[in-house]
Amino acid sequence: MKIENKVALVTGAGGDLGRGMAVLFAREGARVVINDINPERARAAAEQVGSEGGTAEVDHTDLTDSRAVGGMIERILKVWGRLDILVNNAGDVRDALLVKMSDEDWDFVLDLNLKGSFFCARAAAPHMIERRYGKILNISSMAYKGNIGQVNYTSAKAGVVGLTRALGLELARYNINVNCISPGLIDTPKSATLDEKTKNFLISKTPMRRMGEIMDIARAALFLVSDDSAFVTRQVLHVSGGMEGF
Repeated sequence: MKIENKVALVTGAGGDLGRGMAVLFAREGARVVINDINPERARAAAEQVGSEGGTAEVDHTDLTDSRAVGGMIERILKVWGRLDILVNNAGDVRDALLVKMSDEDWDFVLDLNLKGSFFCARAAAPHMIERRYGKILNISSMAYKGNIGQVNYTSAKAGVVGLTRALGLELARYNINVNCISPGLIDTPKSATLDEKTKNFLISKTPMRRMGEIMDIARAALFLVSDDSAFVTRQVLHVSGGMEGF
């Protein structure tokens, strides 16, 4: 029970990686707030946590709305009294080559992946600073090193890495750890939609010659949000089977 009685907010927790983290956190004793703008996915994640004896609350806040994010943090503090762990996991892609990428595709990806993480960290930080304790974990992607057709996503995820390093410096004096996970190719329902040629290419770029599992990300996250990593901050952990870029 590495995070027993801790209160953890996982954004985008209706998705595959977010749900995996939420479930494992609950198994390890945390009370989890599952944020996802999709009500059905959020409810399904909460039900899975509950079926394993965990405690979960559901939240549908739009993370690109700064006032709404502030309200979400206030509600968590009112209900639970504190927020120990923030996982900025929410994200999505809208892929296109540069000359075909629309303003809307750029804005959507940057707003959700990067601005949403900033809004959540900014809203949670005052409480963590007051308590002189907190764990902020940002989820990037190995795409932060660059990928064709993903100039928006690459820029956003590189921004998440920069956000991690900057926040880690600002908040270290308050005993707040800020770290980042960059997943490689993970076996999820979304990755299952890749055509075989693309999937085999990505596996060939992975020295371990296989896809990772959702629990590989969840276990790494558990380490970084627990006190096992009390002296670890500003780090970018590649959970990628050795992949160092596309």
